Amino acid sequence: MAKQLQFNQDARASILKGVNVLTDAVKATLGPKGRNVMIDKKFGAPTITKDGVTVAKEIDLKDKYENLGAQLVRQAAEKTNDSVGDGTTTAIVLAQEMISRAMDEAGKKLNVIKLTEELEKGAKKLFTALEHQAIKIEGGKDLHEVATLASKDPDLGTLIAEAILKVGKDGVVTIEDSNTTSNSYEVVEGMQFDKGYISPYMITNQERMESALEDPYILVTDRKIGAISELLPLLE
Repeated sequence: MAKQLQFNQDARASILKGVNVLTDAVKATLGPKGRNVMIDKKFGAPTITKDGVTVAKEIDLKDKYENLGAQLVRQAAEKTNDSVGDGTTTAIVLAQEMISRAMDEAGKKLNVIKLTEELEKGAKKLFTALEHQAIKIEGGKDLHEVATLASKDPDLGTLIAEAILKVGKDGVVTIEDSNTTSNSYEVVEGMQFDKGYISPYMITNQERMESALEDPYILVTDRKIGAISELLPLLE
């Protein structure tokens, strides 16, 4: 299939248009007074959300060049979500402004490589300034305020704060659907790894599809085990 090409101002204009279309849809959700966005679904009821990255993932523009711009800011949101789990809308709004300003400068026949280097220098200075201005969370009150702001629910904020205080800053908090109408948390002592059972024959609870072992023997090794025969002496 033949490739279609765009260059210079035409390419920049198309990319920027895609950036603006996606950002305009997402930025309505920004901040404590942000509004909800309704997303049509091919199957089932529409989705109503205030999450920036959720909105961004649903946007796919017909024009391939404009869609490149949309994908550009969507990637910024996804990376932010993967890194910190929040702030996706802010990331998109900042990306839009940076891209818009960069496009203006690129149109003035400036050295684009030099512009990129200056942006990277500015980013490093910004990171340093943010680290100095960051406010460390001290105690349950601060934690409750942050959790309530993020969840937009005082009761849920209290529950989240209590769970985090229980496990500590290095602990892991996971969320599961409840079979009841109430919210609760459970503290599991010990260490957990993000891996499941290798074989379904290891399942001990068929109803919950779980493998629960009491006081099992655990082998810790730095060797790569390529065959079961290497483990036979231990198993015997």
